[in-house]
Amino acid sequence: MFKRFDRWAKDGTWDRVLTAVQARSDSLGRLDWVVSIDSTITRVHQHGATLARATGGTSELHDSRARAV
Repeated sequence: MFKRFDRWAKDGTWDRVLTAVQARSDSLGRLDWVVSIDSTITRVHQHGATLARATGGTSELHDSRARAV
């Protein structure tokens, strides 16, 4: 299935399909050109990161057990 998708992407089939669908929708008055772009940034919590990194801050105790002082 990917091979067909890739072939159609390379030979312009998807571009022609999009153009035809847009032309049809526009002729019926159903095409709305309002565009919404989401620029949300999601960050991983520091405990979810896989690589160690120096943050310059104090070290946190990652163990749920209390540390005896």
